[in-house]
Amino acid sequence: MLRSFSRSVRNMLLCAAATGALLSQVPAQAADSLWQGVQKNGVLRCGAAVAAPYVMRDAKSGEYSGYFVDLCRDFGERVLKVKVEFVDTNWDNLVAGLQSDKWDLAMALNQTPERAMAVSFSVPATDYQVSLLINKDNPKFANAQNSLADYDKPDVTFAVMSGTAQDKAISAVIKQGKIMRLAGMDETRLAVMSKRADVLVDASDTNHLFAVANPGWSKEVLPKPALAKQGVAFGLRRDASPADLQALNIYLSQRRDTGEIDALVDKASVLANAKPAQ
Repeated sequence: MLRSFSRSVRNMLLCAAATGALLSQVPAQAADSLWQGVQKNGVLRCGAAVAAPYVMRDAKSGEYSGYFVDLCRDFGERVLKVKVEFVDTNWDNLVAGLQSDKWDLAMALNQTPERAMAVSFSVPATDYQVSLLINKDNPKFANAQNSLADYDKPDVTFAVMSGTAQDKAISAVIKQGKIMRLAGMDETRLAVMSKRADVLVDASDTNHLFAVANPGWSKEVLPKPALAKQGVAFGLRRDASPADLQALNIYLSQRRDTGEIDALVDKASVLANAKPAQ
């Protein structure tokens, strides 16, 4: 149809069409970023699945503590200047809730390739690996050392929190033993203490805390080679902009480089260790 117009008119029409196409993209470009949306709402929602010392919750008061809780609260109040709300969830639903916009940040997520296909990760706040905790008098482990093969036997039961990174890690390598998946940390610990399970599978810093609190019977084992050594980070929705990620990453990198995160880990570890073992 443009052929019926002169060349100059055709050029004008083409320019107008191009301008219209550019203008149609302006609303998308002008949409609020993640942090702008949080600031507009006045609250930063942090998804909280309990795992000491990362995220802890007092059963009586409902108050949250732990070093990821401290980081989330500080980032919201000091950087974004909004209120911070902690939303109770579990490890099976932590990523799904992030995807469905039930919270803005998922706390203490282990960085795995599978999760990276569903969420965006911040830089790691700390590092992580899986360890084993056993009863040192268990005759099944009389000659066991640090090899996972020493524990992977048909008569050995591994207790682990369902849906966690340690669940995925141990499930991928155990060939002979049985895996007992339970809802929370207290349940997994109780399973080993009551001898319904032989091995507690958890993050190394968490198992270390438990071993220190129970020196009479427990022993922590760090498998060699290391099992699931990963960074522990915040999770964000996949549509978070590079600028959103950059703001959070700068905050975390600065706090890690100055040793402030190490101090928060120590504080959370003391608090977790002060609680009586259940």
